Amino acid sequence: MSQTQFGDLAHVTKKSQMLYEADQRSPKGDYLTAIASQGVDVQYILTGNRTVSSNVELLDLAEGMASIPMYDIEAAAGAGRSFEGEPIKTTLQFPRSELTAQGLDPAQIVGVQVRGDSMDGTLADGDWVLVNRAARDPKQEGVFLLLVSGERRIKRVQRLAGGALYLISDNELYQPEMIKPQDMGDLEILGRCEIRIGRVV
Repeated sequence: MSQTQFGDLAHVTKKSQMLYEADQRSPKGDYLTAIASQGVDVQYILTGNRTVSSNVELLDLAEGMASIPMYDIEAAAGAGRSFEGEPIKTTLQFPRSELTAQGLDPAQIVGVQVRGDSMDGTLADGDWVLVNRAARDPKQEGVFLLLVSGERRIKRVQRLAGGALYLISDNELYQPEMIKPQDMGDLEILGRCEIRIGRVV
């Protein structure tokens, strides 16, 4: 961003912005509050240490790019039904046009890092996967990010007659798990796993 554009975020002139950047004047609290509300990491500006939090709206680094927050599935282990407030491990930039060409709304996409070997053959330990939070209906079978009794898991989901769900690990060493209709209160589908990012082996 230009100094004029960045100054506009905080409602200051280009000259004020230049003075801040040249360390000839220190910004006041209202300046820091204004830029923080636009997704700027104020802690990084003041201390050089990055804030790892999804509580601020992420700025796109370039026009036409979408900032996708990436979470460690183990770190993102709160009992909440969304990722709000969970620590972001990193942020990746994806072309919006490529995501929309795949039928994905960039605002509904988060990334999670796979942990464990239960999905070996499909997803390896350490892989990243983009999850579409808008796709939560298991009518079409696929691999989903689930919240099961407060724990996030990635499993293949198959719908059974009578409304039960079958949670399948692609690694044959793990037995499938059936969630009966009366136990559905312990399970929430957080989104469908759409795109894998991992090493080619």
